Amino acid sequence: MITSDMKRPDGAAEDWIIPQNWSAYTSQEHAMWDRLFDRQAKMLPNRVVKEFMDGLDVLRMTKPGIPDFDELSERLMKLTGWQVVAVPGLVPDRLFFEHLANRRFVAGRFIRTPEQLDYLQEPDIFHDVFGHVPLLANPVFADYMQAYGEGGLRADGFGSIDNLARLYWYTVEFGLIRQDDALKLYGAGIVSSYGESIFALDDPSPNRLGFDLKRLMRTQYRIDDYQQTYFVIDSFEDLLRQTIETDFAPLYRELQHETDLEVATVLPEDRVHAMGTQAYARAREIA
Repeated sequence: MITSDMKRPDGAAEDWIIPQNWSAYTSQEHAMWDRLFDRQAKMLPNRVVKEFMDGLDVLRMTKPGIPDFDELSERLMKLTGWQVVAVPGLVPDRLFFEHLANRRFVAGRFIRTPEQLDYLQEPDIFHDVFGHVPLLANPVFADYMQAYGEGGLRADGFGSIDNLARLYWYTVEFGLIRQDDALKLYGAGIVSSYGESIFALDDPSPNRLGFDLKRLMRTQYRIDDYQQTYFVIDSFEDLLRQTIETDFAPLYRELQHETDLEVATVLPEDRVHAMGTQAYARAREIA
């Protein structure tokens, strides 16, 4: 998650990394992870992109409960060269980009309480690890995440962090993809949320728009409710290609002269994706 600069917490290294301290987790905290994992793993098949389900096994550790980042990083390094590091919470923009550019994914180490089962404001270890890590085991998406980090370091010099943050939000966090002639989930903010995993595909209210880089980077987003607009990519390969082939400098200059779009805006030129024909049936089955 991208945020503004802030004071480094006590006990954090200069890069804000802290020990995960896996042995300090309580049995209740491990049980919360297992409860959340089991719930999402059961409802996501046929909803989530195939690459996510393929990567889910990387989270099945030799020890029960919350994944140990040392073991998890060892597995990821063998697959795509990524590792997972613990941080106290949100980190400053530039540091966030530096970690991604060096194939380090930063994750909070706390886990939600039973009272926060379905919603909490700050991302916890379940969102960060369950939501993000399976796709980091996919070489193409892993390359996209690194390219995003490298792009963030360049954007910092153009004063365009807000525009680039929207790219992360509408792809990495809340992205949809068309796969096998159906809409599928891949964004971490959706796949780690039971409610939004249903809403994003089955509810008639949100817009599902074809991916367009400039249009997406003009679009505001909200953090206090389910999304009212999702952007649909054609493939991870196309997402990566557009990211590495686009010259963002002139795009940022253009965006400075464009007005932002409200979250629910639909433009005449937008490609609107309809709900899948089985959406309502799936919703009724889960209900």
